[in-house]
Amino acid sequence: MADNNFSSFLRSILKGLTVSGGHRSVKKLLHLVDIAKWAVKMVWATHPGLIFGLAFLILSSGLFPAGMALIMRGLINAVVEAIRLESDQLAPLFPWLFLGLGLTIIMAISELLHKYLAGRLADEVDISITSKILNHAARLDVAFFEDPRNQDILHRARQDSSHHLSRFLITTLTLISSVIQIVSLVAILIVVEPLTIIALFPLAVPHFLFQWFTSMKYYQTAYKLATKRRWSQYFSSLLIGRDSVAEVKLLGLAPLIIERFRSIMMEFRNENRERYLFRLIGGSISAVITTIAIYGLFAHVVYKVLKAGLTVGDVAVFAAAAMRLRSALELSVLSSASVFEQTLYISNLREFLSIQPRSPAGSGRPLLAPKGKIEFRNVSFGYPGTHMATLSNVTFSIEPGETIALVGENGAGKTTLVKLLARFYDPGDGAILFDGVDVREWSLESLHQQITFVFQNFIRYEATAHENIAYGDWKRLVHDRKATEHIADEAGVTNLIQHLPQGYDTLLGKKFGDHDLSGGQWQQLALARALARDAQLVILDEPTSNLDARAEYELFRRFCDLAQGKTTVLISHRFSTVSMADRILVLKDGRLVETGSHKHLIEKNGHYAKLYEFHRKQMV
Repeated sequence: MADNNFSSFLRSILKGLTVSGGHRSVKKLLHLVDIAKWAVKMVWATHPGLIFGLAFLILSSGLFPAGMALIMRGLINAVVEAIRLESDQLAPLFPWLFLGLGLTIIMAISELLHKYLAGRLADEVDISITSKILNHAARLDVAFFEDPRNQDILHRARQDSSHHLSRFLITTLTLISSVIQIVSLVAILIVVEPLTIIALFPLAVPHFLFQWFTSMKYYQTAYKLATKRRWSQYFSSLLIGRDSVAEVKLLGLAPLIIERFRSIMMEFRNENRERYLFRLIGGSISAVITTIAIYGLFAHVVYKVLKAGLTVGDVAVFAAAAMRLRSALELSVLSSASVFEQTLYISNLREFLSIQPRSPAGSGRPLLAPKGKIEFRNVSFGYPGTHMATLSNVTFSIEPGETIALVGENGAGKTTLVKLLARFYDPGDGAILFDGVDVREWSLESLHQQITFVFQNFIRYEATAHENIAYGDWKRLVHDRKATEHIADEAGVTNLIQHLPQGYDTLLGKKFGDHDLSGGQWQQLALARALARDAQLVILDEPTSNLDARAEYELFRRFCDLAQGKTTVLISHRFSTVSMADRILVLKDGRLVETGSHKHLIEKNGHYAKLYEFHRKQMV
């Protein structure tokens, strides 16, 4: 396996030497340089002061090895001279000893400061970059998150992005510092033995190419396995997630899930084992060759000492500088490969942040004083990545203040229709109008301010009872307890909240909370949250599935009374609730097949009447 990798490595080098391969390599290099410049700007914006201090420490440390080597040379030569003169005077040694002591203290403090500043910078970058990712994700459309390919992009962007950015900066500075080390040490070595430059630098080239290739392979592996890593996280969540653990235990699925999880992790292991082996073999060969070359040069210098061409101090400084140079060369190669690798990872973050929302913030007309009239004109839609139309040529209108019910079998397109209405997606064909204007012309922010939506799978917020209601219009209510209590009273949940351990201050939920609610109680809070927003359009997508038929009927009746004057669209499988609507739209296979009141549709004896009869028999 290692032989195959080495052959691939050689082929990649030869390919880079061809005209076309070289041209592509130059384009890739320019692209990476562009990403590197972008990364530097991103990190610099987090905390310029920290970065300046860190840069000064790292770059100045590049001169420490050469300085220490020169001090050791002076000290050893002073000792040899004292021995030659048989002098017991220590005065000539003191300047070198104090210089060595001072530089050692500076090096120790510099290293501690380096760790301190690097730790602080990592925290600052983590806060800044994670906030950028979350803010950008909040601007993207719902459609983005429902595409599995985009989930891979998001996963790669989130995967230690802040770590890679801070590491990129520190490694880049370390690379520059190692170059300063190399230049200063080589200057010393050339003075002692000019052959140094001829012998050592050619050895760095294959080692550099080897590390570069290894970094590329590592990134390609991580990129390729992004989807499988999400699968591993999914299998893990099935075993320990609150919403899945009971069913998994009941069905005895743990052995099967663990087997699939292990299968993916073993694939990761095999990929890593191949990379580790390749790095071991190539690194060992490079280390042996470099060490032999350095010790060959050292033997040559010793020979020159015996011929009286150099001093003992020269031998000492050469030995120290040569060993430090070997480390500096290796550090420069590893740093350059690491910079290359970090740049590849940072490109994932840049790819995600470059994705633009369908309607950028601030675009479109503000929706002022809405009436709530809705029109669908020959609307057709199919989800991205599918070839089937979920809705086909749907046309209808809803008058301001009208309550509409959507009825149809599962898969008929009811939820898709309200997603289009809320502009989570745009139709493939046709147009949707809000107050006579295409919804794409309204600003998305102002449109959403006029819509309150209770989903079938609504969120059970790990927050206080007060916040669970106030989140419906958080800017207005999160700090206004009295207004929240008034909404709770209107929604009929005051009694529920008063019986909680700390009332409105009770932290709800099982992850962090003090108290959990039943499914029906959570639904009551979700409906209260919907009432908290003073929106003209209310959409209810089967939010009361955990309530019995009578409780749902009473809750909807109360909700409709409170939402009078607002346009309401509701989805429910219970005909006692549906019958309260002013008008019913019946969907079948993505098409609007009937419309009318409950009485009218029953008399028509069409698809709605068949659904109603089937439901009635089921209830009996």
